Amino acid sequence: MYGEIIPYSATGISILGRFIFMYLLYTKRSTNIYSLIFCYLNLVSSSLWIVYSVDIENQPLTIRSSIDIVLFVFSTSYITYNRKYYRLEREEMKQTENIQL
Repeated sequence: MYGEIIPYSATGISILGRFIFMYLLYTKRSTNIYSLIFCYLNLVSSSLWIVYSVDIENQPLTIRSSIDIVLFVFSTSYITYNRKYYRLEREEMKQTENIQL
């Protein structure tokens, strides 16, 4: 009985943690390079876990890794968008300041 509850509980807790990470990214409008590196490393890690979990036929691990990939793709895209948007915004502000001087 516990053989099925524990892996799915761990999967649910892990996914909840990813949503909390995404919420913090959204509320803080993160452009942090370390958050971006964290996402890239987790994308690679989750990809490797999928290969392994399919090989050993572990469905909870496959589900967790698949959802992780989707969530980290969204997070990576969001951080990359913010980095480009805020970089352009800063450049426009500098140009405006130079014109006013």
